[in-house]
Amino acid sequence: MIAKLIRWSISNRFLVLLATAMLTAWGIYAALRTPLDALPDLSDVQVIIRTSYPGQAPQIVENQVTYPLTTTMLSVPGAKTVRGFSFFGDSFVYVLFEDGTDLYWARSRVLEYLNQVQSRLPPSAKTALGPDATGVGWIYSYALVDKSGKHDLAQLRSLQDWFLKYELKTVPNVAEVASVGGMVKQYQVVLNPDRLRAYGLSHAMVIDALMRANQETGGSVLELGEAEYMVRASGYLQSLDDFRKIPLMSEASGVSVRLGDVATLQIGPEMRRGIAELDGEGEVAGGVVVLRSGKNALEAINAVKAKLEALKPSLPEGVEIVPTYDRGDLIERAVDNLSHKLLEEFIVVALVCFIFLFHLRSSLVAIISLPLGILMAFIVMHYQGVNANIMSLGGIAIAIGAMVDAAVVMIENAHKHLEKWRHEHQASSLPQRREPSDSESTPLDSRLRGNDGVQPTPAEHWQIIGDAAAEVGPALFFSLLIITLSFIPVFTLEAQEGRLFAPLAFTKTYAMAARRAGGDADSGADGLSDSRQDSGRAQESAQPFPDRDLPPAAQWRAGLAQSHAGRRSAAPGVESVAAAAHWWRVHAADG
Repeated sequence: MIAKLIRWSISNRFLVLLATAMLTAWGIYAALRTPLDALPDLSDVQVIIRTSYPGQAPQIVENQVTYPLTTTMLSVPGAKTVRGFSFFGDSFVYVLFEDGTDLYWARSRVLEYLNQVQSRLPPSAKTALGPDATGVGWIYSYALVDKSGKHDLAQLRSLQDWFLKYELKTVPNVAEVASVGGMVKQYQVVLNPDRLRAYGLSHAMVIDALMRANQETGGSVLELGEAEYMVRASGYLQSLDDFRKIPLMSEASGVSVRLGDVATLQIGPEMRRGIAELDGEGEVAGGVVVLRSGKNALEAINAVKAKLEALKPSLPEGVEIVPTYDRGDLIERAVDNLSHKLLEEFIVVALVCFIFLFHLRSSLVAIISLPLGILMAFIVMHYQGVNANIMSLGGIAIAIGAMVDAAVVMIENAHKHLEKWRHEHQASSLPQRREPSDSESTPLDSRLRGNDGVQPTPAEHWQIIGDAAAEVGPALFFSLLIITLSFIPVFTLEAQEGRLFAPLAFTKTYAMAARRAGGDADSGADGLSDSRQDSGRAQESAQPFPDRDLPPAAQWRAGLAQSHAGRRSAAPGVESVAAAAHWWRVHAADG
């Protein structure tokens, strides 16, 4: 079957070249759109459930929130591990799924089971799913710095929470923008227990009054003069005075007791569990940009940078955005380093092919087919969702050595078959040698004329190329197949080690398979380059040896010309050595 495929490719060279051009364009399209990252994503498919239970100790959070959630999530389809963590006022539940599970399918299943357990949770416990990101989604972070001293940490945090955060969320492929550091502004009510006891008020009564006071409601519409007027009661609290005027109760004398009578109202920071500090120069506020799962990290980072540059004129005077982490630099350095190594490998392969084949066009056939195999590997990577990272590009680098071996063997075998054909037909067409008479003039230039020998017709040429390729094609195919099968143990790896080495095995296999699929055209391409020169060449008789009657220098030149005619693919140095050896052999026979 391999031999038939080779002969079909030689017979349909135009279709092969057309398919090659189409695959090249498709491969360039896929390579430009393949996501870039420094390393493969080693994290599991996971869904995070965060539950806020303010003011509660870790043991209470564990008993009332974490335990009901973890026991319910154990029955989620595809879940292999459920982990729960309880902190002061917060609960985190991690649901890990089997490899290959679609992240958004997993999130929908978790939401279904979360609705079932909602009735078992305390009323004040608020649950929410984490972002649709992975453990390596942290791609960029920044800090807000005010060197002028005009803005405090609370103002910087407010700028981050209410301005930058929402603007950056509009950037494509950004799953979340998390705020860190600074002070979260709060309206704080500090109750006086003595005054509460004097008025007979409880803590719950104060909380209920606060909730009823901070709300708005509508009163339908009022029709006047053939026009409708919407009725709305505005009751949102906007200042400390609004808080102080909240009524709590009325005394027997009809005097209203307000919140300002039993509590101190102030603006202060929320209780913090940590701080953000920059370069030992003090606290700052900032944000962390998280990438959506499976998206192009480098593209998202560049979009975030462009968005921040566009937002800088809108910042208050004196406030600066200082990048604190940028994975884009790591990605560019990693990919550029490996790209340069691939380029160096191409150059080394080109030199080796040229030196061992002694034929520039044939070496170009082997070299040009390598990028084609790599582009075809990028096509499969793009549609499989494999990122271009150190491991996946490393697999391509490993495959180049095996890819070029088959091309060198096939092209060298084609040259051997052509050389054998020329030798057989040249021997049968040589004229009988006779000694020139004294009266015949034998110009030195005519006796030194080079000779190309008998050349095959185009039909014979393609027949020779097809026979040569069919002779070694099946063996080369199975040799590459054996190399590919040697990576089966890598494909059997699971969990993190599988996610680390699978891109390398995939890209190496794809590149070698693409190279083998396109290898059948190598002999045709090499034959095409030779046949263009062979088709119009006249057949000349060849002189078996340079004339011994010529001077030594003339014999040297004649031997050099015949050596060049016998194998034009040889390097000049090799031609000179061959001519010198032939001249020495002739004179040794005379002696």
